[in-house]
Amino acid sequence: MGCINVKPLRLSIDVPAQPGTWRFNMGNMIRNAWRSRWVTAATVFAVLLAACSGAADPGVSSGGSPASEKLAQDLSFTLYQGADVLGEGNLTVSSLQGKPLVLNFWAGLCPPCRAEMPDLQEFYEENKDRVNLLGIDVGQFSGLGNQESAKALLEELNVTYPAGFTNDAGVMRDYKILGMPTTVFIDSKGKTFRHWGGVLNNEVLTKVTNEMLELESAALNY
Repeated sequence: MGCINVKPLRLSIDVPAQPGTWRFNMGNMIRNAWRSRWVTAATVFAVLLAACSGAADPGVSSGGSPASEKLAQDLSFTLYQGADVLGEGNLTVSSLQGKPLVLNFWAGLCPPCRAEMPDLQEFYEENKDRVNLLGIDVGQFSGLGNQESAKALLEELNVTYPAGFTNDAGVMRDYKILGMPTTVFIDSKGKTFRHWGGVLNNEVLTKVTNEMLELESAALNY
């Protein structure tokens, strides 16, 4: 099931005082939305967009932002797994420069993240010689789990690509994480190539990665 395309309407909708069993903690947006039983449909649309789930479609995404010339914000993290691939267990994003990076933000109790992980694993197995893939658990900042639930999900789905967590509370702001999952494509020089909000499949992951690598190759040959 993909995301539902909704046009904001100027209507009032009766919303239960308590949200569902899981939600993305968007700070003031979510708190203000649920503070009153009556919210506008436009607000409901914004909340649903932030927590949109479903299988990825190459033509449907909540966000594939264009290339940027800005360096990706540095971020320290600790690995749950993959130290043998990246060299050690405590690293920073900047320390991975030299090889393109696909940086995926996820959480252990995030249904769309769960749906996306098999495609990430397939992508990793097919492209690990060309790019690094790193999953960063932000469950503690999104309200969608903790380290235990994150590690349990990795084990359940037999995920083998490098994955870990960060204690940097600024990660949601710095990487503009407005929904879960969010994926950031970073080139070998540490510059953000694409920012994608929403579920990705292997086809889209490969397509965007190829575009990033082709641009780097063209720059080298210029």
